[in-house]
Amino acid sequence: MRFDVVTLFPELFTPFLESGVTRRAYASGQVEVRLWNLRDHAEGNYRRVDDRPFGGGPGMVMMAQPLARCVAAIRAERPRPGPVVLFSPTGERLDHAGVARWSAGEGAILLCGRYEGIDQRFVEAHVDVQLSLGDFVLSGGEIPAMALLDAVARLQPGVLNEAGSHEADSFNPAIDGLLDCPHYTRPEDWEGRRVPAELLSGHHLQIERWRRDRRLEATARLRPDLIAAARAAGRLDRQDEAFLARLAPACAAGL
Repeated sequence: MRFDVVTLFPELFTPFLESGVTRRAYASGQVEVRLWNLRDHAEGNYRRVDDRPFGGGPGMVMMAQPLARCVAAIRAERPRPGPVVLFSPTGERLDHAGVARWSAGEGAILLCGRYEGIDQRFVEAHVDVQLSLGDFVLSGGEIPAMALLDAVARLQPGVLNEAGSHEADSFNPAIDGLLDCPHYTRPEDWEGRRVPAELLSGHHLQIERWRRDRRLEATARLRPDLIAAARAAGRLDRQDEAFLARLAPACAAGL
């Protein structure tokens, strides 16, 4: 798959693409990333890409024409068109299911906005999808673009050290959609805090039950909506429901 990233700061992506376990996806070409500097498609000596907003107000607005030129240049090079994605507070919230869909696709053109926003006429004419990481504002779309690329890359075959590593991730609806359980490593005793005895027992069924209960507990306390979704989808068994019933009074009391 191929992602073309339109940005005013392509240098921000270089260390991201060359570091960490997900670099395997980029180095192998499983996830091809092309960086496009928007200023290369602007006119004039100053390569201006923004201007004052009509109607007044603070900040600047990214101009439609440089963006349109850049997208046209990308489409001329891409073997397949691909959707144009804008990272915006008004976009659909990106979640694991969405990442899974992107990871199985052919890529996209990612627009990293800056300033107060992008001329709405360009959005209406060229943007196919708007995505948001959450209810907060960032200085630009580069961090959301990296987040999407990282999430997509780690789902590609052979990228993680163990093929099944991502299957136990939090929010994975293919498993159960619950939060992950706590994890521990050596030493067994660190500053008086011991690893739970169940994890040291060597009893695989007991270990799996402990992990399952901790996932249920964390999800019930922090994201009860995910418990409701798992229940509605039939992903909870009798043992799960019995544990949740015992946990309910503590959750209700906020403990």
